[in-house]
Amino acid sequence: MPSFPPPGAVTICEINRDLVAADALSDDRAKEAYGDVLGMVFSPIPFQPGTLPPIRDPPAAEQPEPMERVPAVSVTSTIPGFFKRMIFPPQEPNLLQEFDTQKVSWNPHKHCLAFVSGKNQVMIHDFEDSDAKEPCILTSDHVKAIEWRPNSGKMIAVACKGGIFLWSASYPGNVPFMKAGVTSISAFPRGSGGQWILVDVLHGSSDEQVSALCWKPDGRYLASASCNSPSFTVWDVSQGLGTPIRRGLSNISLVRWSPSGDYLLAAKFDGTFHFWETNTWTSEPWSSSNGYVSGANWDPEGRVALLSFSNSTTLGSIHFSSKQPSLDAHLLPVELPEISSLIVSRGIEKLAWDASGERLAVSFKDGNEMYRGLVAVYDVRRSPLVSLSLVGFIRGPGEGAKPLAFAFHNKFKQGPLLSVCWSSGWCCTYPLILRSH
Repeated sequence: MPSFPPPGAVTICEINRDLVAADALSDDRAKEAYGDVLGMVFSPIPFQPGTLPPIRDPPAAEQPEPMERVPAVSVTSTIPGFFKRMIFPPQEPNLLQEFDTQKVSWNPHKHCLAFVSGKNQVMIHDFEDSDAKEPCILTSDHVKAIEWRPNSGKMIAVACKGGIFLWSASYPGNVPFMKAGVTSISAFPRGSGGQWILVDVLHGSSDEQVSALCWKPDGRYLASASCNSPSFTVWDVSQGLGTPIRRGLSNISLVRWSPSGDYLLAAKFDGTFHFWETNTWTSEPWSSSNGYVSGANWDPEGRVALLSFSNSTTLGSIHFSSKQPSLDAHLLPVELPEISSLIVSRGIEKLAWDASGERLAVSFKDGNEMYRGLVAVYDVRRSPLVSLSLVGFIRGPGEGAKPLAFAFHNKFKQGPLLSVCWSSGWCCTYPLILRSH
């Protein structure tokens, strides 16, 4: 039976498909539940949720912009008509009602968590630094998304109004290089000898509101998109140069590199999305009539992309049938029967898949009173098709708490590690300890 947290209780962790709950947030209870296994405890981090911007309506639907002529090959979509009807029934596309961005990110090399803690700020908490009693605060205008640079651990990209702010850690033995012309801004965590320095700003126009970003796994390139831009941009970060990739791609909601870097997913607010192979930058267009892509993640091998849609309780798994850089792919439905029948939800709100491919976290719209505001955790099997079984639900601290954002630590060696920012003003981390498949 799936684990269900009693009303008033808060979830602590998972132990082999059992989601452990307690009466209240407590480091002692966490230490008792998993501290001896992991050798540490992830204390909840308080923040002020009232300073976060409200979810807003999307830009109005626009006519597609003229497509720029780019080298292309003829690729035919291999979605069977049956699955088209099952996942995307024929109807007029609905405009986006609400959307979320990437607001939680784990450092790939240490136990250091960053999350958007306010309209204009990012909070960074280092669980390994016992001297840093208070998190460090980075400030930027209208923060929409954040992500640590892979293979570095010393730089974080912040999507905001005016471009992408690149912050780098500075401490004895690591003095970051600051690009000429960048105004010197520093942030100091209390009780720590280190600091954070703004080293570069990547921007196309002064009033640009960057709404989505994603690093290529090798850390060299950074893809970004803006709500009001007709393209997304691929940045060579070391050179500070951006290359627009145009093809009528205005109003982009998210971008996601595959683990190998051979593919890039770009999704729009109108329900269309493109898979690009990044050798010749050829793309294959797809479309959904069940809302926009509300979440997207790749499997560890980069052969399967798992997508959620804002007006559907069915996920789509897109399987690439040939080696890179082929765009031949087929789509299969992945049912979440509990979401529609047990929870009575209208659609998936957020989605996160851990890097091992064994755990999936899902939040959903509405739902009946008993399940409202919970995060569902699924066990994932890939053999080779994706199948899910419900492990249980995570309940956050505070009455009526709802998940604002969540993400997995992609490099945690002791299993899936999920962090959730709750509307009650706590960012909580949940170790999901399990017997690996």
